[in-house]
Amino acid sequence: MASYQTLSDVQLTELLSASNHAAYTEIYRRYFHLMFVHAYKKVRDEEQAKDIIQDLFTNLWFKRESNSIGTNLAGYLFTSVRNKIFDLFAHEKVKGDYILSLRDFMSSAGNADTDHLIREKQLKAYIDLQIQALPPKMRAIFEMSRKEQLSYKEIAKITNTSENNVSTQINSALRILRAKLGLVMYIYFLIKF
Repeated sequence: MASYQTLSDVQLTELLSASNHAAYTEIYRRYFHLMFVHAYKKVRDEEQAKDIIQDLFTNLWFKRESNSIGTNLAGYLFTSVRNKIFDLFAHEKVKGDYILSLRDFMSSAGNADTDHLIREKQLKAYIDLQIQALPPKMRAIFEMSRKEQLSYKEIAKITNTSENNVSTQINSALRILRAKLGLVMYIYFLIKF
């Protein structure tokens, strides 16, 4: 048989569909650079252009028996490259939309955290206001217990009173706060303070 370089595209296509590897190699040699330049002009990324062309020629070989290339091999290859570029752009758009969606979610989650922190701060301020409304001695004992984390024995020593009196004062403060703040606030208060 004659040199594959002298064969026409139609002849190479016929040989390719008959699984002739030398015909495939000649098509690759003949069109790789031309297709690469075409893809590179569209995507402006050498690695992506190479990937597109490698994918094009891989598909050409694996689908050699079922491809209906016809008489215009160059037209078929250009159309295939164009379609692969469109697929790439569509994929990039989906990826970009996903990243934007993720970024929006993260910023809205940040807003939710900020909103939660503001509500928590307001709740703490309201609880502090209710604590300030307690009688002075009861408030002092309560704050030593809950805010300074002192034991009943340490509080009794500081205030020069009995541990029993400290316990009574704290229980009374909790009863008053429960009545003013409600059960939910009371539970929150027990956990946070």
